[in-house]
Amino acid sequence: MRGAARLATDGGWRPAIPRLSLCLALLCSAPVAEEPAPPLFREAAAETGLRFTHDNGAGGQFALPEIMGAGAALFDYDNDGDLDAFLVQSGPLDRNARPPAGSRLFRNDLRVEKGRTFPRYSDVTEAAGIALNTFGMGAAVGDIDSDGDLDLYVSGFGANTLYRNQGDGTFRDATREAGLVDARWSTSAAFVDYDRDGDLDLYVGHYVAFTMAGNKTCTDPVGVRDYCAPAAWPAVPDRLLRNDGDGRFTDVSEPAGITRAYGPALGVAVGDLDADGWPDIYVANDAQPNQLWRNRRDGTFEDIGLLSGSAVNAGGRPEGSMGIALGDPDNDGDEDIFVSNLVGESHVLYANDGTGNFDDARTRAELGRATAAMTGFGTGWFDYDHDGWLDLFIANGAVNIVEALRGQPNPFRQRNQLFHNEGSGRFREVTSVAGPAFEALEVSRGAAFGDVDNDGDVDILVTNNNGPARLLLNERIAASLPQGNNRQTSDSGPLRGATAAEPGSAHWLEVALRADRGNRFGIGARIGIVRSGEPTVWRRARSDGSYLSASDQRVHVGLGARSLLEAVIVEWPDGLIERFSPVPPDALITLNRGAGQALPRSGR
Repeated sequence: MRGAARLATDGGWRPAIPRLSLCLALLCSAPVAEEPAPPLFREAAAETGLRFTHDNGAGGQFALPEIMGAGAALFDYDNDGDLDAFLVQSGPLDRNARPPAGSRLFRNDLRVEKGRTFPRYSDVTEAAGIALNTFGMGAAVGDIDSDGDLDLYVSGFGANTLYRNQGDGTFRDATREAGLVDARWSTSAAFVDYDRDGDLDLYVGHYVAFTMAGNKTCTDPVGVRDYCAPAAWPAVPDRLLRNDGDGRFTDVSEPAGITRAYGPALGVAVGDLDADGWPDIYVANDAQPNQLWRNRRDGTFEDIGLLSGSAVNAGGRPEGSMGIALGDPDNDGDEDIFVSNLVGESHVLYANDGTGNFDDARTRAELGRATAAMTGFGTGWFDYDHDGWLDLFIANGAVNIVEALRGQPNPFRQRNQLFHNEGSGRFREVTSVAGPAFEALEVSRGAAFGDVDNDGDVDILVTNNNGPARLLLNERIAASLPQGNNRQTSDSGPLRGATAAEPGSAHWLEVALRADRGNRFGIGARIGIVRSGEPTVWRRARSDGSYLSASDQRVHVGLGARSLLEAVIVEWPDGLIERFSPVPPDALITLNRGAGQALPRSGR
């Protein structure tokens, strides 16, 4: 991989493919004419072999599942070091109408050309034993049996499926034997070791009690037939399933307290939001108050959404609440919550005070006005330019007719958005300079994040309702090569930031975690990047969040231009704390549990 290195288990490291020397290039090359900078992102699904078109099954009945779309997963199912892709298919609700296309698994075989790596995807669905023809919704990824291979859980309307990874490139349907049969309409799901016993449990969000027989007729403000709001049907309680360690799960929803509050769940994300060292669960409910399930550390949870300020907006009203992104965009050491909402509401940033109390900060972050005309779904924090501050992507697409598109085919299309973190508590929209990939009007839904070409930056896999999947390749490295004055500008002026770097000067680090038993991929671990003379930056290993999607659990951190990397601290999910040093910058490293220097527990 270009610009990357792998850390060996003995603590040493070796370069993979040498990085280009920008200094030498600048010194030895003759002056060149100023040229336009490459786009920040380039859409490359078709050219990489990722050919997939979602079918929402619309048959003229305006059935609610048709408008919801489906998600995707980026995960290394074959353990070869690169990210494969799983795309969830929906299809006709009437299975007699036409044969369903089925969800698809694509294997990534990276290729190297002229010192750069490029993803190359091949459809291996049948060869891998995937035979999923249900009306799919979302995907979650985790190693449920601690064998070192990532398993796949697919939610849907009418049936959920657990595919157990057999370690030889194939999967088998283990739904029934694992006790995970579920006929309720399921949406986002997340693997989490909520009881810290070393294996991954499962939280499943449920939506509403919709049936085709109970479908209703609704109209828009001008009297035209349109999709009904979810309030037309009662919500369904979510499920918490405890991993018993023997390949089976037990439904503990009621004794854990999860059934005491619920709404039409769409987004699910896990994080330690009150900084006590135990994972909490945040649920985004469609037009009803969101839940923040505080882990009471005894196998039970309490909903503190309203008390914490993260359930409704500043005016006390619930909002659309589709996708979730948990992260630390202000680099103060705690996790904030971003939730995408409906048109007319604007998307919300709940800022954490460090103890699990939140403030609606969308206005001062300058995210309110910029998102008020959008309906958001998949979303995620990621540092696209490596300046040390988490930026924000939002996949947008309406659920009711967009007035400006009335009478046109597919009148639900909107533009996706990219926001640059200014490092000052404010975000600046840079959609207009992100490249042609952001110019398209589509009905986007799921978004999965990960470094699909192993070049050191984060790419995005986006699903579209009743449309093609899009692979947005981050061209930050390409944009940093000498091309005259290629400093990027935003929608309203030059990019700024406390550690904003000139093109080519910002550094990065990607961290993969491994353990020899239990939670083998360290899902939920907290990772601290120790830099000389600067505050430690904290990130979390996770695959959940967004909307109906699963992202790469490797942690990507931008280091900025002036950062001197000293060490990486890992707070493992069970409380063990280790320090790893030395650590090279501009590298993909694997940190093995037990190989670092043990540190005293912090009391979190």
